[in-house]
Amino acid sequence: MAREIVGYYYDEEKKRFFPTRGPIPGSSRKRKSESSSSADKSQKPALESDQARRTQSWMKSRSKILQFRELCGNIIPSRKGKFNFQTTCQNKQASQPLIWKYGQTQKKVDNVVQQMNIDIDTPAGTLETDILLAGGLNGTLSLFLVGNVEQVFDYEIECSPEPVWPVNKVQQTERIAPPNLCMPVHASIFMGSDITCIKMLRMPVDGALTRNVLITTMGSGASRGVAYIMDVTAPLGYYSSTSESLRRLASFESTIWDADCSYNGDKVAIGANRGAFLVNVESRVASQVLHCKSDVLSLQLDNPGNIILCGLRNGAILTVDARQKCQDFASQHRNPNAHHDSSRPKLQRNVHYPPKISMPSSIACLKSLMLYDQYFLASSMDGSVGYVNSHTRIQLGVDPTERFVMSGGEDCKMRLWSIKSGEMLFENRFMSSVPSVVCWAKPADLARTPGELQDDQDYWQKHEWGVWIGSREGLFYMDWC
Repeated sequence: MAREIVGYYYDEEKKRFFPTRGPIPGSSRKRKSESSSSADKSQKPALESDQARRTQSWMKSRSKILQFRELCGNIIPSRKGKFNFQTTCQNKQASQPLIWKYGQTQKKVDNVVQQMNIDIDTPAGTLETDILLAGGLNGTLSLFLVGNVEQVFDYEIECSPEPVWPVNKVQQTERIAPPNLCMPVHASIFMGSDITCIKMLRMPVDGALTRNVLITTMGSGASRGVAYIMDVTAPLGYYSSTSESLRRLASFESTIWDADCSYNGDKVAIGANRGAFLVNVESRVASQVLHCKSDVLSLQLDNPGNIILCGLRNGAILTVDARQKCQDFASQHRNPNAHHDSSRPKLQRNVHYPPKISMPSSIACLKSLMLYDQYFLASSMDGSVGYVNSHTRIQLGVDPTERFVMSGGEDCKMRLWSIKSGEMLFENRFMSSVPSVVCWAKPADLARTPGELQDDQDYWQKHEWGVWIGSREGLFYMDWC
């Protein structure tokens, strides 16, 4: 029998002494009068003691989290502050997306993408399906059908999704891939110049909502910038083409950079190099509401169509009242000998300019928030706050719940932030070109349909966070569910 040493116990198998561990939390303490033999039998190995202590700590922590979630309004305290249980889970989920790439979509989706749900008349009856309208920098307008509809339409191109992120193949197989895309015959047309905007118009006609789309072209050289209204159901018919469904709304002797429409679809705002214009869709009458020497690179129109939020090339952000007559906005080429403040643009009564709303460089994109109508998101071409951009018009994408905002960068990375906290949740590179286009899928516009399209509709209803990403390399789809 080995000699006893205070604070150590002897292991017969390993023939050596080991330090005695403390008692397990919650257990009764040992009496000093116990013999060494009984102490050896009751002492657990060090590994089992550590495992029990970790398990007990985890169970205690989990019970606290559940208690705070159920009884304290989802608020969880920690050393860094208080957190919302649901928000924390959503942020964790958003930081681990799965991404697919669609083949045969190169140079077709690098400027603008819009998803919508439409009804199409076919010989077999009315068919409800989802479509993607995409515009490229080469002036090509393309229409893609989402899902297995090749048995209904003659198509030229079929695009299948291939997983590109994450690299782990095990995680890729655990997710359901999105549906295929196909381009019907006569569903592509050259518009003459770069397509700068595609927005869905919701104009009520006889108590129903039509699926018309606003399309604007930039204009170059001798060609003017033009705004069109397109019936998206026409090019899918058997006796029509995409060009026959276009109706010219207005043309401008200016470069069109951006456009937006009111909620009812009766007004269209145009951002150009000479200022901003407002077009009445029914009468096709265009009126200039803002005249300035700096290009309006991005704009947003409020739901009633009365207030226009304009982002200028010189970094200024203006709110214009479209109900008043146009006034000049002189923001450049000032007299250096003048006694007025040259840092503040000269404003007229229809331009509302709160104190120094401006950014360090040209405005790349503006996004109004629907839930918080007094707030908007803006990005500039200065490469600040993790937004890598120096000269490219890169879009901001806001999810339908307005929890997250995402955007690409000139370093070919995609980034996603929490709108509430500003924390960057995702930053990775999965393509070799600039991801300049972001379009969130809107499940609220999707409805169940019978037949073979049921599986595709179920996919879009279950995957609420899906987003389309466009670049010169092609079309990508990102999902979190």
